[in-house]
Amino acid sequence: MAQAAEPPSGTRDFLADEVRRRTAAFATVSDVFERYGFDPLETPAFERLEVFAGKLGEEASALIFKILKRGVHEATGEADLALRYDHTVPLARVIGTYGSQLPSPYKRYAIGPVWRADRPAQGRFREFVQCDIDTVGSSSPLADADTVWAINDALTALGVPEFQFLINSRRALYGLLDAYQVPEELGLRVLGSLDKLDKTPPQQVIEELAERGLDSDTAKTLVEDIVGDEAGMRARLATTDRGRIGLAEVDRLLELTAGLPAGRVAFTPRMVRGLDYYTGPIFEVTAPGYPGSIASGGRYDGLVAKLGGPDLPACGGSIGIERILAVQTAHDAEVRGLEVALTVLGAEDDVLRLAGELRGRGLRTAVYLGTSGKLGRQLKWANDQHARTVLIYGPEEQANGQVTIRDMASGEQTQVARHQVAEHLQRVLAGV
Repeated sequence: MAQAAEPPSGTRDFLADEVRRRTAAFATVSDVFERYGFDPLETPAFERLEVFAGKLGEEASALIFKILKRGVHEATGEADLALRYDHTVPLARVIGTYGSQLPSPYKRYAIGPVWRADRPAQGRFREFVQCDIDTVGSSSPLADADTVWAINDALTALGVPEFQFLINSRRALYGLLDAYQVPEELGLRVLGSLDKLDKTPPQQVIEELAERGLDSDTAKTLVEDIVGDEAGMRARLATTDRGRIGLAEVDRLLELTAGLPAGRVAFTPRMVRGLDYYTGPIFEVTAPGYPGSIASGGRYDGLVAKLGGPDLPACGGSIGIERILAVQTAHDAEVRGLEVALTVLGAEDDVLRLAGELRGRGLRTAVYLGTSGKLGRQLKWANDQHARTVLIYGPEEQANGQVTIRDMASGEQTQVARHQVAEHLQRVLAGV
């Protein structure tokens, strides 16, 4: 295939079955978020570049898709633009612009594509969908728990069979650094190394910590303790002010999510979350058979102000919907094809009238638009459309006021009076 005919690197085309699966998944997530009182928010696919500039950090800023000058003339006076990198920066802009019109606290969800100028790889795309929820304007632990509950219900509704929230607190992590007397200037680098413990052997992390300037004995003790028993780590954290505050945040979140299935939420001292803008409780969700985390989030007080909005407390989370969809195979989600396929073997105007009547009853109905007059070819078309039933309505049926209804799953055929077809199909398709 010629390269020009392929989608750009890091993007994908989705044909009908996959579009239906994805649309159903997004609708499932949206329904859960709506039940929790989150309001939908849609923002433009592109923003002024200045909205992002200097607000995402050096690494993230390098992944911004900048839009080249548009049209024939460059000197149009228009601002430089960039494709939406995430849903958080636009949220901050919206709060800064419409704050007086929004409820407080403001709970919003956003489901839509974002773009990253990243190097494409297996499971890594330049265009992908994010499903985010955020609560802005509340410092209450209830908001953090609300986020966990909502994401739990969304993952359950998506059909993820087993998963676990790994929770921690940024304050607990800073308390950890205090407990082991890690120099302030090494703090973020040490946390970055500890974040690799779920994928990297402990000895390798110890060596990396030593290479980053941490005393080798301290590095060894720190790693051995953090992968050890929870009780020992809790005792160590309780020796520092920030550690005690962090533990209190973790324990409060555990209390507020105690109604979830046993073991669903677990304190995980080695869970770091790489983004340094988190200020309180943090979480990642892992599931057997799914690569990496399938959801994550936490509290990020101060970030909205940093991104250009007012100085408000905030927390939120994001579901890795693309990872979930990539693992779930086609049979995991029902393909919502046609309910009724109408053959064209007789008077075309009568066929179109019948199709209109069925659509008026809410049935997903399509008429064969090809040129073949052969029933076999039209049945193949119906099968390709995943039609549940086919109506054979040729000259003989039209003359007798009858319609032959073929069940595509069983192959059984039933003759029904023309005026009773819609009612009969509604009963059959409803399983009555």
